[in-house]
Amino acid sequence: MAILLSSLPPPNMKPEWGQAFFHVAMATCLCVATICMGIFDSVFVEVGYEHYAEAPVVSLPTFLAMPFNSLINLAYMLLGVYWLQRNASIPQYPTDLWRVRYLKDVFASMALIYGPVQWLRIWTQTHSTAVLDQWLTLPIFAWPGAWCLSLHRGWTPWLLLCVECLSLSSYGLALLHPQGFEVALGAHIVAVVGEALHTHRQYGSVYTARYLALGVLSCLGFVVLKLCDHQLTQWRPFQHLTGHFWSKVCDVFQFHFAFLFLTNLNTCLRPYPKEKMG
Repeated sequence: MAILLSSLPPPNMKPEWGQAFFHVAMATCLCVATICMGIFDSVFVEVGYEHYAEAPVVSLPTFLAMPFNSLINLAYMLLGVYWLQRNASIPQYPTDLWRVRYLKDVFASMALIYGPVQWLRIWTQTHSTAVLDQWLTLPIFAWPGAWCLSLHRGWTPWLLLCVECLSLSSYGLALLHPQGFEVALGAHIVAVVGEALHTHRQYGSVYTARYLALGVLSCLGFVVLKLCDHQLTQWRPFQHLTGHFWSKVCDVFQFHFAFLFLTNLNTCLRPYPKEKMG
């Protein structure tokens, strides 16, 4: 997602969150432009209110036709703003604070932008917005894995860029098979959880173990509740606040627990290699 990583400031400077947001916004615009070119016109996506268990309310404006599934996207935006503003000193990273803040701010910017994208999909029910919603999901899942790699390998912007480009490219599987997106997303989840476990074994504590467990449980809830959206309506608790709604609640929580896990690891990023020091 952060395609303009090569323009990062030198190691003795602290970037503002606006730079991270700009990088994410520019990458999102490139994705939108690619979709507008028609490259993904043949991708199978579910479009239409019939694919959601929540019944649309005809008396409401179209951008609130499914009020619960629409308004939950505000939670992504509030979470993004919260973590963008949370720039207090992180004691585990005394010498690499600006780098951790950049990693954090990119992830927070992803949450901030993803909320309106999902809302737009719910509102318009068009093929292009559904594709954008799916596509942006992949680099969001990839970023925690890239963050973990930065802890192991040091500050390597090109590695972050390669991970995100590989993640974006994996959406090409959706062109090959109707379930290509699900395969790509499943691979992302397995890879990120594996990388997080590896990172926890090296740098974790009882606190990060708790955050990791809660994050994995939230991810499981995100997947299962979304897949079982219609089936869950036979139970009263899921007839108004549906499985799809609760899956988005779990998604917000997995975002939050990922932040807590990554910012509470007992390590610091490796310093720049000597040849990069100015």
